[in-house]
Amino acid sequence: MSVEPGVRWFKSVRSTGAKECVEIAFLAGGVGVRDSKNPTGPALVFPPAQWDSFTAALAAGRFDR
Repeated sequence: MSVEPGVRWFKSVRSTGAKECVEIAFLAGGVGVRDSKNPTGPALVFPPAQWDSFTAALAAGRFDR
């Protein structure tokens, strides 16, 4: 799935503007994720169910070190 032009991308409100940022966009077919340093580069697009599963795992601390 390609990312449609004119979509609104945003970073976390906790982003400090450092170099390690990603941006997300809510798309018609899912959620897009891209590198904020390369906005014209490729984006990954996840179906809604996969994105929901990922964010639930984040909230549950499954990726904490």
